[in-house]
Amino acid sequence: MQDRHSKDRGENEEEDEKAFDGEESFADLLAAYDNKAESNLKKGDRIKGAIIAISDDTVFVDTGSKIDGAVVKSELLDEKGEFPYSIGDELDLYIVSFNESELILSRAISGAGDMEMVTDAWRNKIPVTGKVTEAVKGGFAVEICKRRAFCPISQMDIRFVESPESYIGQSFEFLINRVEGHGKNIVVSRRELLAKQVEEGRTIFLKSVFPGAVFDGKVRKLMDFGAFVELCPGVDGLVHVSEISWSRVEKPSEVLKEGDSVRVTVIKIETHPKTGQEKLSLSIKQAGENPWDDFYRRFKTGDTISGKAVRCTQFGVFVEIIPGVEGLVHVSEMSHTKRVSKPTDMVTPGDVINAVIKEMDPVKRRISLSMKAFDGDPWADAELLYPKGKVVQGTIDGKEPFGYFILLAPGVKGLLPKSKISHYHDAASVDKLKTGDPITVKIESISVADRKLTFELTDDAASGEWKTFSDNQTLKHSVGSLGEKLSEALGKSENRA
Repeated sequence: MQDRHSKDRGENEEEDEKAFDGEESFADLLAAYDNKAESNLKKGDRIKGAIIAISDDTVFVDTGSKIDGAVVKSELLDEKGEFPYSIGDELDLYIVSFNESELILSRAISGAGDMEMVTDAWRNKIPVTGKVTEAVKGGFAVEICKRRAFCPISQMDIRFVESPESYIGQSFEFLINRVEGHGKNIVVSRRELLAKQVEEGRTIFLKSVFPGAVFDGKVRKLMDFGAFVELCPGVDGLVHVSEISWSRVEKPSEVLKEGDSVRVTVIKIETHPKTGQEKLSLSIKQAGENPWDDFYRRFKTGDTISGKAVRCTQFGVFVEIIPGVEGLVHVSEMSHTKRVSKPTDMVTPGDVINAVIKEMDPVKRRISLSMKAFDGDPWADAELLYPKGKVVQGTIDGKEPFGYFILLAPGVKGLLPKSKISHYHDAASVDKLKTGDPITVKIESISVADRKLTFELTDDAASGEWKTFSDNQTLKHSVGSLGEKLSEALGKSENRA
C-alpha cells in the first residue's frame, strides 16, 4: 500500500512539473507574440484605443500592446476649446514616433515641423494640418508645417466646390500626395481623407438603419419628384413628393428649400443590384403625428367646419379642414337655392368654405361635406308657411311645356301644371306672363319629405306688377285724351271771342 501511494505521489509531482514547464512555455510564447506585434508597429500606423488615463497635458491610450500611447491633450480640444473626452472613450490616432518605452500619437502632424517630418507624413500617409491661405489657379495654396503646398480644387472636398472663397482661412487635415524639390513642390489632398471618413461613417450609420427609424437630416437637393435628404455624410435618402406633407404638394420647392433641417422616417430600404449600395426611401409626413388622428379626436358627423377650397373637380370641391385633411363637397350639396352645374360657378380655389360634416369614413379616410346644410334648409318650415289652400304670391322661375315653376322663397318652388292654366277663365293673360313676373297662386298640395309643391290659379292670378303696369298705362292714356279735348274746346272759345 505504501509503495503504491509513493508511486502515485511521484507521478503527480511529475505531472505538476510538466504543467509548470508548460506555463513557462506559454509565457515565452506570449512575450514573443507581444515583441513581434510591437516590432510590426511603424510610423503612420493608425491606432484605435480607449483612454486609460488623463493628466494635465497628456492623454494616455491603450494601444493593444505592452506600450501605452500618449497624445498631447491640447490636440484633442474641440472648437470651444474644451476637452470633450473621458476615460474609456475611444480615439483614432496615428503613430508619429515610437521607441521601446513610448508611443507618441497624434491626430495629425501640425506646427512648424521639419522636412523629415513632412517626408515621413508623405511616405507613411500621416495626415497633416494645413491652413488654406488663398485660392489660386486650379486650386488652393495651403500652409503646412510652415511650408507652402498646393491642393487641386478637385481634391479639396468630396463634393463640387461652388464657393472657393468659403475655404480661405480655414484649417483642415490633408494627406501629402507628392513632395519634390526638397519640399519646394508639395501637393496635398483632403478628398481622400474625407472619402475614408465618409465610408467609415456610412458603414457605422447604416448598421443603425431600419424601417421605422427616425432621423434628423438636411435637405441637400430638390427635384420635381421629391427631395434628397442627407442623414449623415455619404448617406442620402429620397423623400418622394407624396411623402413630404399630409397636405397636397405639387412641387417640393413649395414647402422646402435646400439646407432645411427636417425629421424623417425610414419607410423602405433597398439594395442596388449593381452597386450593392443601400437605397433609402424616407418620409417627412410620417415622422410627425398623423393629422387624421387629430381630426377624428376633434370632429364628428354633424359638426360645422370652416376650411379652404383647395381644388375644384367636375363633381365637387375639396376643402382642407385642417392641414393634411380634406373633405369633399359634392356639386349636389352646394346650394339649396341654385342649380349648380359646375363647382366653379359657386367656389374658387382659395375661398373660405363653411360646411357641415355629413359623413365620415375612417377606413377609406373620406369625408363628405355639405355647404347647403350649413346655410339651413329652406323647406324646414315650409309646411307651416305654405299650408294647403293658402293664397300666396310667387315669381315665375321657369316656363316648361308641362307648366310653370313658381318660386315662393329662395330654395322653395313648386309647379303650376299646364292643365290648371288651360282651364283658367283668363288663360291668355297668364300665357302672357314671362319668367321673373309675379303671379298669385293657391297651394294645392305640399310634401316636405319630397320637397314638392303644386299650385292652382285664383281669380286674380295675373294681379301684381304686370296688371298694375297695364292699368297705369290705360289710365295715363285716358287722362291724356281728356286733357287734349279740354284744350281743344278752350281754344275754340278764345277764337270766337
